[in-house]
Amino acid sequence: MRFETLAVHAGHAPDPVTGAVAPAIYPSTTFERAPDGTYPHGYLYTRHGNPNRRALENALAALEGGAAAAAFSSGSAATLAVFQALRPGDHVVAPVDAYHGTAALLRDALWGIDVTFADLAAPGGLEAALRPTTRLVWLETPSNPLLRITDIRRAVDAAHAVGARVACDNTWATPLLQRPLDLGADLVVHSTTKYLNGHGDVLGGVVIARSPDDELFAAVRRIQSSGGAVPSPFDCWLVLRGLRTLPYRMRAHCENAAVVARFLASHPAVERVHYPGLETHPGHEIAARQMAGFGGMLSIQVQGGRERALEVTARVRLFTRATSLGGVESLIEHRASIEGPGTTTPENLLRLSIGLEHPDDLVADLEQALGAG
Repeated sequence: MRFETLAVHAGHAPDPVTGAVAPAIYPSTTFERAPDGTYPHGYLYTRHGNPNRRALENALAALEGGAAAAAFSSGSAATLAVFQALRPGDHVVAPVDAYHGTAALLRDALWGIDVTFADLAAPGGLEAALRPTTRLVWLETPSNPLLRITDIRRAVDAAHAVGARVACDNTWATPLLQRPLDLGADLVVHSTTKYLNGHGDVLGGVVIARSPDDELFAAVRRIQSSGGAVPSPFDCWLVLRGLRTLPYRMRAHCENAAVVARFLASHPAVERVHYPGLETHPGHEIAARQMAGFGGMLSIQVQGGRERALEVTARVRLFTRATSLGGVESLIEHRASIEGPGTTTPENLLRLSIGLEHPDDLVADLEQALGAG
């Protein structure tokens, strides 16, 4: 089935008892055992499994072209589970410009794991960082917040050559725009909070495996069950509902972001636009090769430094000053302020999540906020 059809039908079926087309929500924390002590319905305790979570995991695995999925209560919980599945002494290579929450997990929340942060978007950057002990290469493309592009196929080839697995954070691209598993990646991670849900009212994450026999994913599944960082049945239900409109929402996000990026690229008050859909972007050719669209996220660097950037966020009327992305409303934030001390994000950088408003209205808002330059 094509993606649009999968988005509507994956994880969905009429209720066999009532015939209801919309799925029911199963808030029960526990499930009845048979007289012989078995679980004939396949469920023991909701930390281990739940009908709503199973439906969501089946749908997400289908959309990414994977074999299995494990849903978590947040994107960070999903990311942490992948790292916790490693063993002491294992070496991880991660992008130097990774999402600051991911970098914080690697630096502060793990013990016994050796981490190298490298410029994975640069030719030879990954190859120079690999070791005989490397067990995982973590990719994030486009990166957050600089939208740098990593060649997934090349990274996979280099990692597999030394026996390492590859996990790719595909949150910004979604499976509609980018298919890391098809390019050889072993795992894909999403914050389902963002585009997959699409309405800014759910916290969640997922790890999806390309192979049903992946040992690293098997460990992730054990951590999901024993650690208990699982989404509620209602949250699973909401994400599953959001998936049904994902293809059409993403196309509008991409179209709107392209209009906004072109406008900003020509504005005298803007020093630089980070958006892979622009031909001037250094990763444009790779993005065009491995993505079906360039996404709804972009960042700009404003002439005049930090104070001028903050002035722009204070002047917007239609954009909301808030942290997150992937919802129907457009958001803007001064990223360095969010990341705090030690950030490597430029102080004049603003990150924009382009929503589903009319692009002319978004351009008009940014035009008045930026002023004459």
